[in-house]
Amino acid sequence: MNIYIGNLDYGVTEADLRDTFGEFGEVSSSSVITDKFTGRSKGFGFVEMPNNAEALQAISSLNDSDLNGRTIKVNEAKPREERPMSRPRY
Repeated sequence: MNIYIGNLDYGVTEADLRDTFGEFGEVSSSSVITDKFTGRSKGFGFVEMPNNAEALQAISSLNDSDLNGRTIKVNEAKPREERPMSRPRY
């Protein structure tokens, strides 16, 4: 299951997410989304957990909990919607 984590402190790393969610089971991947120009965290990320029961336990336990001083939002990630192509700016 792909899990969305929002309202992350800008200092949270992929290793922090892996450790936090790893308390509930196997984590196959973790990522913190960064701005492609500045490299700074955008304040959200994703964790992939192969076992749905473990993932659901992590979601219910970690949603609205504190991580590095911020109350995080945790839920099942929704599929990414296709965005329309923007017109070129001249």
